[in-house]
Amino acid sequence: MAFPTLGSRPVRRRPGVVEDRGVLGRAWTRWALLVALTVAVTAAVAVAAVPSPALFAGLLVATGLALAGRAPAAIPRAATTAGQAVIGVVIGVLAQPSTLAGLAPVWLPVVAIGVGTLALSMGAGLLLGVRPGVSPLTGVLALTAGGASGLVAISRDLGGDERVVAVVQYLRVGLVTATMPVVAAVVFGASGSAVAGPDSGGAPWPLDVGFVVVCALAGVALARLARLPAGGLLGPMAVAIALKLAGWSFGANPPALLVEVAYAVIGWQAGVRFTRESLRTVLGVLPLATALIAAVIAASAGLGLLLSAMTGATALEGYLATTPGGVYAVLATAISAGTDVTFVVAVQVLRVIVMLLVAPALARLFVR
Repeated sequence: MAFPTLGSRPVRRRPGVVEDRGVLGRAWTRWALLVALTVAVTAAVAVAAVPSPALFAGLLVATGLALAGRAPAAIPRAATTAGQAVIGVVIGVLAQPSTLAGLAPVWLPVVAIGVGTLALSMGAGLLLGVRPGVSPLTGVLALTAGGASGLVAISRDLGGDERVVAVVQYLRVGLVTATMPVVAAVVFGASGSAVAGPDSGGAPWPLDVGFVVVCALAGVALARLARLPAGGLLGPMAVAIALKLAGWSFGANPPALLVEVAYAVIGWQAGVRFTRESLRTVLGVLPLATALIAAVIAASAGLGLLLSAMTGATALEGYLATTPGGVYAVLATAISAGTDVTFVVAVQVLRVIVMLLVAPALARLFVR
């Protein structure tokens, strides 16, 4: 039997399997190029305080290499599942018991306004889905206000186009993050200095890594047993929430480097699937998506005023609590302005968790 050599010597790895050194070399070169460029672009955009720099860099670099024909053929399923699991744990540890307990006296208006915010963003997503090349499900996933990285991570599993979802979700978070300090200062009279990012918890790194591993393995296993859609993210998120609320997390948080790697993998997952045709579709979506995002931001601000009237919170706290996205930017603005940070973050986190939990059911509904 003759083996195709493609200009190089064939290599027999094990009986019955023949691989080509030239093909293997090109594959490793593509992966090395993808990783090196992602690291460089992440460092560059982090200086500009871009939200989730590794996700943005991974998406940008993978898209560029895919269009140039230099990207890996696909991201391994195990890598994307691991990335989803890490992001699920990141979202799960936001569920601080003291934070969520603070909503007990006003839980009914908070839930009502949270549902209203989600309904607004989903309605905008349905309008985006009217555009040719974008399905209603993709439009809803792309514009839903809650857990941008989580929605990008699970959009393909739910049947959406993760390329459109990634670009539009990142656009939403970027617009919200850019306009929030201006609106808070100009409209609501907020003032204050810049603050550091959220506290990492200060636990030893072996505990941080062990916590992620436990949540990931247990969460993925339970999700498979329960046949849970998007279980790679939702399973670990549920386990992390349970351990956090039970007080068994011991202050552990996913290590920053591990989180950035997970973000990069999710960005790669969407980027390597880009073609020139799909890029034209995404670019054509952006004008309508931008207008819809602006409308959602304005309508959410109106809901924030309603929330403040129903709960006794200040108008600024209501605005920050209902801002559609950018929870860490919301946290920084809330701390800097001297608002009730517990209330603001609790409302934001509750909406993110609820959205990610109901996303699979919504996906089934759209498929039907």
